[in-house]
Amino acid sequence: MSRFITVSLPERGVSARARMLEEAAPRTCAAVWDALPLGGQVYHGKYACNEIYALLPGLADDGRDPGQENTTVTPIPGDLCWFTFSGQDLGTPAYGYEEGQTLRQQGSIVDLAVFYGRNNLLVNGDQGWVPGNVFASLTEGLDELAAACQELWMGGVRGVSLRFERAE
Repeated sequence: MSRFITVSLPERGVSARARMLEEAAPRTCAAVWDALPLGGQVYHGKYACNEIYALLPGLADDGRDPGQENTTVTPIPGDLCWFTFSGQDLGTPAYGYEEGQTLRQQGSIVDLAVFYGRNNLLVNGDQGWVPGNVFASLTEGLDELAAACQELWMGGVRGVSLRFERAE
């Protein structure tokens, strides 16, 4: 029986439903499911194109990092991906995070991302290819979420959060 999660931008009043891909990414699905609910400040992708994400420090610590499974560098609309970074990876001025100093002091930082459009390519100038674990796929609400994401791209992300919760 499939498990589902809800992805939302509460301040925008938008949510979507995603099916966990437990056959393809069992370790990643378990790590996410066991940690739900999750959320934080939403960011819009700078390099990957049509992506929003939240940074979750410490989620992959204590052996909870699933490692690579069901990876891609070309996510499609509706893909949800897990990336694990170190604070050193993300704590540089090139990324523009206001808490850059704090990020450098973190152990691991999980980036949970939602891809809402086509033509994404997970390569970045500092690190090269950045494969992500595809762990879920949106089954409902992609169009509404994509419209809200486009508004975030054009209008900014300040004060907006991205939430991941178990769906009923």
